[in-house]
Amino acid sequence: MGAKRQPLYLVAGFLVLLVIAASSGPARGQTPATGFIVFEGARLIVGDGRPPIENGTFVVDGANFTQVGAAADVRVPDGATRVSLAGKSVMPTIVDTHTHLSQTRDALIQDLRHRAYYGVSAALSLGQDTGDLAFQVRAEQIPGVARLFTAGRGITMPEPGRSTAPYWVTSEAEARTAVKELAGRRVDLVKIWVDDRDGKYKKLTPELYGAIIDEAHRAGIRVTAHIFTLEDAKGLLRAGVDAFAHGIRDCDVDDEVVKLFAEHPLVVLVPNLPGRGIKADLSWLTNSLPAAELQKLEAGNTDRPEAQATFAVQARNLAKLNAAGVRIALGSDGNTPWAPHVEMEDMVAAGMTPMQVITAATGHSSQFLRMSPPQYIGDAVTARAATSPRLRPDNAGTLEPGKRADFIVLDANPLDDITNTRRIASVYLRGAEIDRSARALQGAQANR
Repeated sequence: MGAKRQPLYLVAGFLVLLVIAASSGPARGQTPATGFIVFEGARLIVGDGRPPIENGTFVVDGANFTQVGAAADVRVPDGATRVSLAGKSVMPTIVDTHTHLSQTRDALIQDLRHRAYYGVSAALSLGQDTGDLAFQVRAEQIPGVARLFTAGRGITMPEPGRSTAPYWVTSEAEARTAVKELAGRRVDLVKIWVDDRDGKYKKLTPELYGAIIDEAHRAGIRVTAHIFTLEDAKGLLRAGVDAFAHGIRDCDVDDEVVKLFAEHPLVVLVPNLPGRGIKADLSWLTNSLPAAELQKLEAGNTDRPEAQATFAVQARNLAKLNAAGVRIALGSDGNTPWAPHVEMEDMVAAGMTPMQVITAATGHSSQFLRMSPPQYIGDAVTARAATSPRLRPDNAGTLEPGKRADFIVLDANPLDDITNTRRIASVYLRGAEIDRSARALQGAQANR
């Protein structure tokens, strides 16, 4: 699956034991399931790249936004409950388009609950789901947890000694059969791996991944690819791939691949950057991890020149493709619930602006998962999928009237410093503030 995060962020993995200090959000206990709630005085970061709304006001009715704008432009409904967010910043919740989650129900629900704590409202499990569990949980609405999306089983060439979760295919017929089975399960995406794992295995050939892409598009399903090399990225773009689950990692991108991206403007890049290889400030995790877990993270928290060089290649590639107008979304890989915040910091370090990164992590990522109606024109795959039961618009991802009221209240402005996305005062999903207290998450842990 190609873990993105350096050891200090991977240690927690499936074993992270969250003991969360009680949250002191400004509106705890004030948001009922129905009725008008007016939130006033915050800086509103809409999530689509437009400038923030200073001294903004928004109205929530049940699960949805009904009005969003400058205070002077919003009419407060009679009898509405008013909540002051003066001095706060509000942004949409984060959508993580590349995760690998637990495979038992209690642990999976815990994974999703922990993500909600960190302001993540949706997560795509990308290619390791072998049974019915992910599809069952995807169909449920569970209060206080992130929404689950799944690619089911991914597709690759045989990789003995690695995960047997993906389909191992060696012929076009096997490849098309795998896609048909995935289509029958109504997966959100088809995931393929095009990687020889440092020369250890044969990788999907252009003939095989071409057949997969063709079969998926016939069914109205998009295909995302795990890649490593520049040449594979070029081949996949020519074959009509819809997204990349990693950036190009073997060398700097050239003008030819930039041109190919320009010729395929609907392709989404999820950079999934590696760790920067520098000693990080982990103090922001102090109140959300037991001391022993934090100590383990600190043990690996060192400067690593080799990792810095690896990051530099991918950072340059992201900067160049972002400047060329390639559509960027966010993915963190692995199963560390706070990793999206680290990825966002890394994306800024690579040269993106905080506003571009927030847009990638919210509006772009939600559109990528079709949580809101796609805004693409001329996309035949989208057009076919528009009437498919796989398209389940939740109208989420931005702070706009009619959208689902999923938002994060922050104590500081993330446009000044992207790490301020970690200074969470409260998180709301479907218009209701989630319980971020120690008791709530300890209860989830006890059920594991």
